[in-house]
Amino acid sequence: MRAGEKAQSGLSAEVVISGGGLVGLTLGIALAQAGIDVLVVDAEDPAVALAAPFDGRASAIAAGSRRLLETIGVWDRLEAAAPILDIRVTDGQVGRGASRFFLHYDSEDLGAGPLGHIVENRLMRRALHARAAELESLTLLAPLQATGSRRSARQALLSLENCQLVRASLIVAAEGRGSPLREEAGIPVRRWNYRQSGIVCTITHQRPHHDVAFEHFLPSGPFAVLPLSDDASRPATSLGRHRSSIVWTEDPALAAHMMILDDAAFSREIARRFGDSLGEIRVQGQRWNYPLSLQYADRYADERLILVGDAAHGIHPISGQGFNLGIKDVAVLAECLVDARRLGQDLGNPAIAARYARWRRFDNMAVIAATDGLNRLFSNNLPPLRLARDLGMAAVNHLPPLRRFFMRHAMGTVGDLPRLFKGEAL
Repeated sequence: MRAGEKAQSGLSAEVVISGGGLVGLTLGIALAQAGIDVLVVDAEDPAVALAAPFDGRASAIAAGSRRLLETIGVWDRLEAAAPILDIRVTDGQVGRGASRFFLHYDSEDLGAGPLGHIVENRLMRRALHARAAELESLTLLAPLQATGSRRSARQALLSLENCQLVRASLIVAAEGRGSPLREEAGIPVRRWNYRQSGIVCTITHQRPHHDVAFEHFLPSGPFAVLPLSDDASRPATSLGRHRSSIVWTEDPALAAHMMILDDAAFSREIARRFGDSLGEIRVQGQRWNYPLSLQYADRYADERLILVGDAAHGIHPISGQGFNLGIKDVAVLAECLVDARRLGQDLGNPAIAARYARWRRFDNMAVIAATDGLNRLFSNNLPPLRLARDLGMAAVNHLPPLRRFFMRHAMGTVGDLPRLFKGEAL
């Protein structure tokens, strides 16, 4: 819907979400499907976002997140999603002192379908917007910037750049790591700079990936090759048909140098780190370079304000769990709000925010600690640490119950799961 479409009847909703990215719009859809009146405000022009060409960025979707997307009617609108059937983890650069120890996760060990999927962000945006357009309880105001809020015990007001106000029972900040509403509320944030850069791009390769994800741990950090769906418009023998997503952790100075290489030289650097198991490699589309850091908010709520996604926590991409943490925030918050509404409660009731925070805090902090610890353990070449991690990988690989335990955690299918993560309607 276009900006201002609701202006004639007055800007009001039960819940207003600031930020219409992948997490914010997913929350809006989940709430609207359950009958809650939702208004999503986003600064990006949907026409520009949906018309954007392939840009090389993709997200890992764990099995639990897929169940949520299926339940809210988004998954079947995706044009393509590449399954992950196997994950192979190794330590050391191929051909240069690589360890003989490895870890192999095979989806057949669990018999529960793929371990996850890799989806291009542009295709996820299209699917979310298509589903949002079908829901009468959801209004999207975009492009429009939220400029601040006024919140009291009685109501919340979100100010917009066009001088309008949105009245709601609750404001949800889904604006990403630099959330203005979080800063306005004075919620402290703990930050840690990893002194690493993350290079993200897509490659095409000569041989099919067979739905296998690879992760090499190099001294500079993890180097992941994640399967993307084939480009069906290309001939079966074409180099451009088979594709994978690259998430490459590197020293910032070297990453900056890599970004200015021509495509041929950049592709050779990828092959030097990954090897030739996929045959000839070529970079496709844009390259992205991000400073890597850890951050988490001291609390997830303020008066009539709740944080979700990167506004609440941002982690290292080592395990591909950043998006999935945000989607689990969505599942938990949607369940808390829908349950409260059925009881006739004010959706800005502090008890709802407290339930959401209790439910999410432990899980988020556990993942933060795990990803931070893995990055510190593997992003070096110290012999004692390398021996310890290699023996650890070997032990997990040779103990099926332990291996299956880690697989289920990576899939997001264990613990105190919200209904949407179990494939159940709200």
